[in-house]
Amino acid sequence: MTRADSSHPPDVTSNPSAWPIGGGDTGALVRAFDWAATSLGPIADWSRELRATVSNIVNSPVAKVLMWGPDHVMIYNEGYSVIAGANHPRALGRTVRDVWPDLWDWNREILRRGFAGEVLSYRDQAMTLVRGGIAQEVFLDLFYTPVYDADGAVGGVMCTALDNTDRLLLKRELEANVVALGEANARFRSAIEATHGVLWTNDAAGRMTGEQPGWAMLTGQTQAEYHGYGWADAVHPDDAQPSIAAWQRAVATKSTFVFEHRVRRHCGEWRTFAIRGVPRLDASGEIAEWVGVHTDITHQRSAEAALRDHAEQLERQVRHRQRAEDQLRHLNETLEARVIAEIESRRAAEAKLMQAQKMETVGKLTGGVAHDFNNLLQVVSGNLQLLMKDVAGNERAETRVANAMAGVSRGSRLAAQLLAFGRRQALEPKVVNVTRFVGGMDDMLRRAIGEGIEIETIVGGGLWNTFIDPGQIENALLNLAINARDAMDGQGRLTIELANAHLDDEYARTHDEVTPGQYVMLAVTDTGSGIPPEIVDKVFEPFFSTKAEGKGSGLGLSMVYGFVKQSGGHVKIYSEPGHGTSIKLYLPRAMQSEDMEVAVDTGPITGGTETVLVVEDDDEVRATVVELLADLGYRVLKAVDAQSALSVIESGIPIDLLFTDVVMPGTLKSPELARQARERLPDIAVLFTSGYTENSIVHGGRLDAGVELLSKPYTREALARKFRHVLANQGQRRQVAAPAPVVSPVVTKATGRTVLLVEDDALIRAATAEALQDGGHVVVEAASAEEAMAALQTAPIDVLMTDIHLPGSSGIELAARARLIREGIRVVVASGDTAGVSGALPGAAVLAKPYSAAQLLAMIAGEAGVATAPAPRRALEGEG
Repeated sequence: MTRADSSHPPDVTSNPSAWPIGGGDTGALVRAFDWAATSLGPIADWSRELRATVSNIVNSPVAKVLMWGPDHVMIYNEGYSVIAGANHPRALGRTVRDVWPDLWDWNREILRRGFAGEVLSYRDQAMTLVRGGIAQEVFLDLFYTPVYDADGAVGGVMCTALDNTDRLLLKRELEANVVALGEANARFRSAIEATHGVLWTNDAAGRMTGEQPGWAMLTGQTQAEYHGYGWADAVHPDDAQPSIAAWQRAVATKSTFVFEHRVRRHCGEWRTFAIRGVPRLDASGEIAEWVGVHTDITHQRSAEAALRDHAEQLERQVRHRQRAEDQLRHLNETLEARVIAEIESRRAAEAKLMQAQKMETVGKLTGGVAHDFNNLLQVVSGNLQLLMKDVAGNERAETRVANAMAGVSRGSRLAAQLLAFGRRQALEPKVVNVTRFVGGMDDMLRRAIGEGIEIETIVGGGLWNTFIDPGQIENALLNLAINARDAMDGQGRLTIELANAHLDDEYARTHDEVTPGQYVMLAVTDTGSGIPPEIVDKVFEPFFSTKAEGKGSGLGLSMVYGFVKQSGGHVKIYSEPGHGTSIKLYLPRAMQSEDMEVAVDTGPITGGTETVLVVEDDDEVRATVVELLADLGYRVLKAVDAQSALSVIESGIPIDLLFTDVVMPGTLKSPELARQARERLPDIAVLFTSGYTENSIVHGGRLDAGVELLSKPYTREALARKFRHVLANQGQRRQVAAPAPVVSPVVTKATGRTVLLVEDDALIRAATAEALQDGGHVVVEAASAEEAMAALQTAPIDVLMTDIHLPGSSGIELAARARLIREGIRVVVASGDTAGVSGALPGAAVLAKPYSAAQLLAMIAGEAGVATAPAPRRALEGEG
């Protein structure tokens, strides 16, 4: 392109002779030149790109020439005028072909490629130029750059020329000088190579002779020390052998010795040196001596190591960045899908949260209802039991009272179901073999579901034990069987399946409240009508039922769900309308051996004369309990709340037992009342009662250690037995804490027996053990039935002394198992509730709490209590 668009600076249009500005003599020539006579036309018509390029060229200190348009019209600056030589100023405004006809073949190819958009360069290009009338050879660096016009097409080619003639001539001169110097100094080359460091000389054999000032300054060795091969003593011992091997190779080949080793400086520091030794040969070509230098390269090697570490670190960072970029790219690619998935996940989480909050709210509601309901049942039950004495002999009245008590029992079960759903019942878990347990329920299940339903039991091999409340799992299985019966209308097949199961991390992530681990799976499957998908998630909600109105409370499955969850298990339901339903209970595995269930015969109930403080906020419950306790012979004090009870305690009235409800109004709660009561009356016994524990004394579904609880509603018999048990234990602790009388008791002759003492109360256990040891016996202590079983299997036990009430088991069960393990073992039962011991454990000795040291030793020796003859073996239900 040689013509510009119509938009150009107004100053050029108004005064073309004033442009371009500057440029020296050549700039003036450009301004004065008649460009209208060329293919470029007048300056006012030039394109903006052309004017800008020309303005830059004429003001550049570097030689430049612009060849514009299809005619290749030349415009150049002062620097190029020198190159143009005799052709200046004639070359300005003329074509390349006219100015340089002898170089046209060269320039034509360059211009063709330049107008095609190529950038070209030529280094040290030789040319002959006439300067001052003299032809000179010059060397130029030529750079050809395409210049684009406004329409994007190449309008011209700009050549930048750098004169390298002086540099190249100087370089040639220097190279000639170097060659000359090299030839002149060849005889000194070996010495020059060895002058950078500590200079040394050795003879042909490597011995150091004469004075070696550099070596002496480096190592601190004297001439006598480094003379001969003494210099090697300054080399690190680990480097000595490799240095000798390298030296021998250099000697053998008469070549330069190059090596690295560590040298001990005069200050004792080890430094790394590069060694370079050059052999000087004699006229016969043999080594005359060695001239060498030691150069300290410690810092260099450290720097190299640091650089390597840095390079490795950079490489790791690059890899890390690449991984991050890959991850970011992957995230970006999947962003939309992840956003959608996150929204769905959040919606699902919100739905689960709403369901959980709903269930929690309903649980709290049912727990509160159960609490009030149990209080009402306690009033009704207590008064019915009192009324039973008044109507004794009136058969009709006794029948009506018995029917009413049956209603109380049904109400109690309903309240228990509410508490089970709310996970607020106090469980009594045991190690249970479910295979034996389900087998023992076979008759009960068949009676419950009728003859029209076939029962099939499938048991997997090697079934594990589980840690569960036997009574609750019995209720759960019975509820599931009854629900299945109703779903099948009395006709069909009920399948009970038992198997070991493992719920992994993936399963736990996709199911709420599931802990990964090992479980015993109990599945109940029916062939009934099934449950529609839209309501299957609601079946565990309380009061929800698919049965007809009046045919179910809607609490059966909610009780099962709450009990299993409270026990640390998991419930899963599968149902297909028209085909049936399967409910799977995953019960936590127990690693211990099975607890044995022993039926305990109960003897007559007894009361007492101790003083009892009853704390109950419900007026009717309080009145009923006070009358029951008075009927049992106790002296009864009463309080309506914990603060009032504390005032009674602080009054100084002697109190033997605090009987308090767990859930109390006011700021002072029952557990805190019990703590303050023990501070003021150290000998007081404490018994809690409630129909709803509210997690104040129950955690993880189990009573806190050392806490005694009597759940509402309770019977007169249960109340009497629990009082005697709690008071007896407290009496034993009181006797243990009392100072021993200063007398010389008649101690039964020591038999040196090994006694296994099983007592969960630490204070009673410690005092009893001390008394037995003073009597000459060896004592093995255990705080639970589980610890006692381990001791029975490892130590030769002669006497088992156990309390009846133990954590997770009972002394009666423990004693029965002990007799199976060790035939002839003497059993002593120490308890405040001893009425039923003789019936449950024939041949056992009974030691009533509280007891003295003399009574204890006499009982162990067999001089008191019942006969010590070993009891006959009998079949024990559930042994396994």
